[in-house]
Amino acid sequence: MNYKPIIIVAGEPNSIFLEIFFKALKHKKYKSPILLICSLKILNLQMKKFKIKKKINLLEISKLKSYDLDNKSINLINVNFNQNKAFKNISSKSNQYIKNCFKIAFDLIKKKYSNKFINGPISKKSFLNKKFLGITEFIANEFAVEKNAMLIYNKELSVCPVTTHLPLKFVSNNIKKKVLHEKINLINKFYNKNFDIKPRIGVLGLNPHCETIDRFNEDEKIIKPVIKYLKRSRYNVSGPLSADTAFLKNNRKNFDVILGMYHDQVLTPIKTLFEYDAINITLGLPFTRISPDHGPNQKMLGKNLSNPLSLIKAISFLEKN
Repeated sequence: MNYKPIIIVAGEPNSIFLEIFFKALKHKKYKSPILLICSLKILNLQMKKFKIKKKINLLEISKLKSYDLDNKSINLINVNFNQNKAFKNISSKSNQYIKNCFKIAFDLIKKKYSNKFINGPISKKSFLNKKFLGITEFIANEFAVEKNAMLIYNKELSVCPVTTHLPLKFVSNNIKKKVLHEKINLINKFYNKNFDIKPRIGVLGLNPHCETIDRFNEDEKIIKPVIKYLKRSRYNVSGPLSADTAFLKNNRKNFDVILGMYHDQVLTPIKTLFEYDAINITLGLPFTRISPDHGPNQKMLGKNLSNPLSLIKAISFLEKN
């Protein structure tokens, strides 16, 4: 079987990503060749820091299709970044470097070299500079994809927030019937394509216990009509569910995916339940994009204590799908 390469952009150079990348390579042998896009200088500095002894296979972009890649060495496309230490504080100094890494990866995907992509964590505050809510939206914009969704995937239970990195005070105004319909449709298509099932989708209400003292109840006026309509359209969807009890053991077992109205409404419980055993998949793209479900985690830099499980799961998912 011919496995397509998995393109990996290491992301923020001052993050834990390369540490977990080294650990993921050591954990198991992957059948898909892995193509890393990052700074050779940073890679060497961090390999020295973590005492990693592995050959680097430096690649030329113009000759990529001629290489017979395997994972005996680290397959690298070098992107220059001038930093003389393994780690420094995150700043805007890495912004252009990160953009250059993404551009190479996006060009390769557009040229059909691969349809499998992983990116390491990015500092949203520094890199996105308020232009996008998150990397999900940044990548979707690059490929002119308007309908997209963030799925935090675990084979036992996944979650999807309707709004992503949006301040709470703006959430209620962004809960729209059309958006709910789009997110549920994307989830349904993803599970049908990858697992040949019609997923059981539970939809959380916005308000505590799906009740409010306000004159306008989003759960009654927006969420419930969408669910009623989609049920008639043969979607396996139910709700609105009270967010404080939906994740109890006897309740969550009834669902493959729980759709929440805002980021922490679903990411807090999923991380409590599964910790690093989850991956962030962007739905709606013309390729499969995954990121490990964690940030740069600057407090852990150089300590060699970071858990690689999410990256291992990301690579393994791409090999199977």
